[in-house]
Order: sequence, then structure tokens, then C-alpha cells
Amino acid sequence: MKKGNFITLLLSVIGGVLFGLGMCMCLLPEWNAFSEGVAVGAAGLVVLLAMVGIRRRMLGKPPLTLSRKTVAAAALGIAGALTLGVGMCMVMVWNAPPVWGIAVGLAGIVLLLCLIPVWKGLK
Repeated sequence: MKKGNFITLLLSVIGGVLFGLGMCMCLLPEWNAFSEGVAVGAAGLVVLLAMVGIRRRMLGKPPLTLSRKTVAAAALGIAGALTLGVGMCMVMVWNAPPVWGIAVGLAGIVLLLCLIPVWKGLK
């Protein structure tokens, strides 16, 4: 395994675990640790964002630039993830009919699948 891949793997795991633990701390009322969860989740997000910069530097690529394509892909990814999450909440948490939650979740999956042609393009 190359050093760059190992560093990326290590930082991704640390950042993902911190972010996930922070979300659990915020969203589980039994834990009674909302403010601590925000701090832990923010630390995980900082580690994940730092990992992107470190990975690009190790590969010799320039830093990310904000273009229309990057902003559009990020907005589409956020919209797709939120739509998928709302569909999951409709099925598991809210008292909505499961068919509606499945339909909203599938719409979120379709939005996320649209990221591939937006980012890579059609050939």
C-alpha cells in the first residue's frame, strides 16, 4: 500500500468515526450530549476536509478550485442526501405511509445517481 493511500485511509476512518459519533451524540436524547456531539462532529468534519487537502498535496495536484461544476455537484449531492434522509425518516420515524417514504427515498437515490454524469460527463 502506498503511503498516500494509507494516510488517506487513516484520516478517513478517524474523521468518519468522529463525525458519526458526534451525530449519534446529537441525535440520541438518551445520551444527553448535544453540545458535546456538535463539537465532536465538527472535529470529524475538519479532519475529513483536511484529508482532502492532504491527499491532493500528496498526489501533486493543485488545491480544489470553486467552479460552477463543483458548486453544482455539491448542491446536487446535498439535495440528494437530504431527500434520501427524509425518505428514511418517513419510513422509520414518522407515521407516514411507508410507500411515500420509499418513493421519496428512491427520488433521493436518483438524485445521487445523477452526480455521476454531472461530474464525469457523458461520453
